[in-house]
Amino acid sequence: MDFLGLAGKTVVVFGLANKKSVACAIGRVLVEAGAHVVHVVRSELRAETARKLFPASLVFCCDVEDESNIIAVRDAIAEQVQEPLAGIVHSIAFANYSEGMRPFHETKQQDFLQAVNISCFSFISIANHFKSLLAANGSMVTISISTTRMAAENYGYMAPVKAALESSLCFLSKSFSAFSQVRFNAVCPGLLKTSASAGIPGYVDSYLFAEEATLRKKAVQTKEAADVAAFLLSPRSSGMTGQCLVVDAGMGTNYFDHEIVSKVMR
Repeated sequence: MDFLGLAGKTVVVFGLANKKSVACAIGRVLVEAGAHVVHVVRSELRAETARKLFPASLVFCCDVEDESNIIAVRDAIAEQVQEPLAGIVHSIAFANYSEGMRPFHETKQQDFLQAVNISCFSFISIANHFKSLLAANGSMVTISISTTRMAAENYGYMAPVKAALESSLCFLSKSFSAFSQVRFNAVCPGLLKTSASAGIPGYVDSYLFAEEATLRKKAVQTKEAADVAAFLLSPRSSGMTGQCLVVDAGMGTNYFDHEIVSKVMR
């Protein structure tokens, strides 16, 4: 039974880097649901990885930091994909931590603006340039974080960037409503075990703490976030737009867990 209603439909997934990527997990769920998945990756090296992981999928390269590349990949996809796109996944984020973590007030302008461009504006730009390819009732899904209201020092300026990404959802939903029923939503997972997150200073300790803070004492799995993304891409979520779905296994409700508190107070 095609419960999600995605069988035979085409979804473009931006952002696969390797087998641990959120984009890879989403692609696998979509393939299981019978969808045709088109991958858009940053480089030819990642394209080789994508082709090995998804041999039946079309794979294109696009560095979204340059908007002209988004236009070029749209045209390339339009040439090879005839049917309207049921959805687009934006699983892209970047922050320059090459000089280590700095206090937030010392954030460099060029680093902050680059992060905004790649992690937030690219979603808006993809929506704009792909609007003619999207089905009238298509769905766009981005990946955020479980909360942008917590000052995690080792996440630096990315939380404000993700907050901007989340805010863009309602504005995109409103502006697209003038000519379509395309929906814009975000999956907001707790800490995941991905290669990208491994590059964040001190992430392992934060990940282990987050696992203890979940109600089930087990970390959120990447596939759990991918399952929610597939739901948001499907007609089953047709009544939802401009929303952020938190996938954190209850972590956000459990900061005063007695076991955690007792360890701190010893």
